[in-house]
Amino acid sequence: MNLRLLQGRWLAGAAVLVVVVAVIVGAFAFGMLPLAGESTGEPALGPGRIAFVSYRDGDAEIYVMNADGSGIEQLTDNDSRDGFPSWSPDGRIVFVSDRDNDEEIEDIYVMNADGSGVEQLTNDCGNITPVWSPDGDRIAFHSRGDIYVMNADGSGIEQLTGRVHASCAEVFFSDRDGDGLRELYRRKADGSVELFTDFESMDWDYPAAQPYWSPDSARIVFASHRDGDFEIYVMNADGSGVEQLTDHDRIDWWPAWSPDGERIAFTSDRDGHGGDIYVMNADGSGVVQLTVNDYNDSNPAWSPDGGRIAFRSNRDGDYGIYVMNADGSGVVRLTDGHGPAWSTLLD
Repeated sequence: MNLRLLQGRWLAGAAVLVVVVAVIVGAFAFGMLPLAGESTGEPALGPGRIAFVSYRDGDAEIYVMNADGSGIEQLTDNDSRDGFPSWSPDGRIVFVSDRDNDEEIEDIYVMNADGSGVEQLTNDCGNITPVWSPDGDRIAFHSRGDIYVMNADGSGIEQLTGRVHASCAEVFFSDRDGDGLRELYRRKADGSVELFTDFESMDWDYPAAQPYWSPDSARIVFASHRDGDFEIYVMNADGSGVEQLTDHDRIDWWPAWSPDGERIAFTSDRDGHGGDIYVMNADGSGVVQLTVNDYNDSNPAWSPDGGRIAFRSNRDGDYGIYVMNADGSGVVRLTDGHGPAWSTLLD
């Protein structure tokens, strides 16, 4: 089991972001290279815009582009790490950054679609993977191994899963050693900090992560390690009614609900590879594998019309953003980057 992959590593998924600029020459157009061994079909483009994270300027920043990979614009520009973008229904973007914390602790921010109007919503917990509810009222996120929700202005934070935590000042996530892995730390009474949970080992405590709302904002699908390996679960928006959707001896994670509410895309290494994209019915039945290769495909994101899925992959050697039809055909590479998030606004 690759636990490094599952952590919120900026250089990979769980969370994890290492990128170089892709240059494609010859008869292929920049950013639109079909992949060998996959059905190309018709170009899998589509409406809306895609936010993503890239290291192309030297550190993790948030960018947006059209659904065909054109019109790339940089939204954030600082010496800190910005990542995990998610769109609101009216076109704003929630994301995480460690820009205001000297201890490499990420918090949740919101900005306009052009990068202006940045506001900080949380403070000092190491909060990541925020996702806006389709009704625009709330934001779900994970912090210190559990799922939380809050109002869109950062007020009214409620914990939905797991145990009651100590205060953020006492226990927090941080990449203090700079290795790309967020570890859980505890601040002792004398002010010193000690490693509380080691994600390199098997005895770590990480019950729930990667929340994603249902289209009616009534339920949240998420990944949890509560039964010994990562599986996909679903619960009501108040944390009640938890149901397990997958049950496999391999790892299932990064779920994403389709716009029509009928299906859930997710990542799994159940075929023995680093990770592929799968889709299942919303009740966990009818699992279908969409990508098949020896590389790492993860972080699926549905287009607003439900006809396409964006994802990240290292199948060309470096991590990039790809898009395919919802049946797995028509795969094209759009650009280098990680963590795609598709705007729900139709052009």
